[in-house]
Order: sequence, then C-alpha cells, then structure tokens
Amino acid sequence: MRKVRFHRYGGAEVLRLDEVAAPVPGAGEILVRTEAVGVSLMLLKQLRGAGQPPLPGSPGGGFVGRIAALGAGVTGYRVGERVGGVAAEAYAEQLLASPLTLTPVPEKVSAADALGVVHGGLVALAALRVGGPVAGASVLVTNAAGGVGHLAVQLAKELGAERVVAAAGSPAKAAFLRELGADEVVGYQDADWGAPVDLVLEGVGGEVLTRAHAALAPFGRLVALAGHGGTLDAGAVLGSMTTVTGLSMGQLARHRPELVEEVRAQLWQLLAAGRLRPVSTVLPLERAAQAAALLERRANLGKVVLGVAP
Repeated sequence: MRKVRFHRYGGAEVLRLDEVAAPVPGAGEILVRTEAVGVSLMLLKQLRGAGQPPLPGSPGGGFVGRIAALGAGVTGYRVGERVGGVAAEAYAEQLLASPLTLTPVPEKVSAADALGVVHGGLVALAALRVGGPVAGASVLVTNAAGGVGHLAVQLAKELGAERVVAAAGSPAKAAFLRELGADEVVGYQDADWGAPVDLVLEGVGGEVLTRAHAALAPFGRLVALAGHGGTLDAGAVLGSMTTVTGLSMGQLARHRPELVEEVRAQLWQLLAAGRLRPVSTVLPLERAAQAAALLERRANLGKVVLGVAP
C-alpha cells in the first residue's frame, strides 16, 4: 500500500510517498481503509523533529474511512462501517486505530466535510462550550481561517454571539472570513484586536496568546487551543479577573465523555441542516508535500485534506 513518510527532518519537501506492507490489526486494534486525512500544523512540528520521532517517520492526524478488519477483542464495531478518528500514522491508504478514538460517520456526508466535523468542528464547538456562555457575547477567534478557526467563527454566530472578531493574516483570508459571518476581521499586525471581547478562542500560541489575552474585557475568558507555547503574566490575569482554560480533547473525552457526545451530535445536526459549512482544500495523497507547503505559507483557507482514492 502507499504511505506518506519522511526519511529526514526538514520542511514540506521531505515528505514522500512510499510503498510499504499493509498493517495487520493486533489485539484491540482496528484496520481502517482511509478516505481522507487532515493536514494540520502539528505535521510541520513533526517534520522538524519535535520530540525526535524515529526515522523514517509517518505523520499522524485525523482521518475518515471504513473499517476493513477488527483485531482480537474489538467489539461494538463492524467491518464496512464508516468512521472518523485520530491515528498515530494516518497518511496512508490503510491505518491502524484504537476503538477509543473512533466515532461513526454518516454515509451521505463527503469525506472532507466529515473530517471537518470530527476534528475541527469538534474542537471548535467544545471550546465554545467550555468557554461559554456565547449568546450575546463578543468572541475573538485567532487562526480564524484554519481548519478549526473557520468553523469556530460559524459556530459562535450559530450559538448567538453578538459580535465575532476573526484574526487573519491576509486580505484573502479576511474576505473568506467575512463570507463565513465574521462581523470584524483584524490583522495580526493591527494595534486593535477588537477589544474588549468576552471570549477568546486562541489557536496560534506564542506572542499571539499574550496579545489575545490583552484583548479580553474584565472577567473575560480565554480558551487555549494550540500546543505551540506562549506565556501569560499572572499579574495580567489577576488584574483583569480573567479565566484561562486549556482544551485537550483527550482529557475531555476521558473525563466528560457525555459532553463530547453531545457536541458531536449537535455538529452532525448543524451540518445536515446546512447551518455549518466546512471548507477544505483537497489534494491527493501523492501531493502531501504540496499540502504541507500550503500550511507552511499560511495560504490555506479552511482545512487542508488529503483524499485517498478507493
């Protein structure tokens, strides 16, 4: 089967398509025939050697596909069932997944849209629920044109936000976000980020985290979505009486599984009703390097997806 790997660390250019043996599910594992894989900023960190993954490396991420085989001891799933989830090595025609990461995917939803819901949409809506209330609030979304951010803009409006401010890095992204319903669009170089706002969904990290927190009104809330670092001054948090919360979908699924299921059901309902529009750039698996380069240049509008031919 075909699998995207990297044999040295670097940028998007190190990705290549290899022919490898198909995986065999062990006890407690599920073999999935892949339909689509999501490309995220985490890929760029992996390529640069974050955590020193052994070489050759194979990127992980969110996926949608169909169950091809069940390992010993797996119950609750059947061969042929359509599912989405996260896998440690996802950029391949077939992958191994844990049943704990899987969720059913409706038959009539395109693979790209389904991927948007089971990954970006889930993070976006969970963040809004964790950081709420949203109705009547002003909301700032950073990395707003990305796979999570562009859905967060739509979902904030859907939940009744009075004002949604989207942070974007180019005029093309600004136009894209206004089309999705953002009331205001700000650039990262702007002095004013729509302050004061009641809620921030922060998906960049670094200096952006600090500036996004500074845009909060007294008693405002910030939900940190990005694992890219950043520092907040305790005095600034104390002085503004703000609340800062990190979002880990793994921890949320472990400790609040009922909330995750509720969020997931709400997303499928919104998608079916035409009230949520995932936007994706879909490239074939063999163009993984080009997909990663889109993220390197911050040129993506919405989610970048690798489609896998059946």
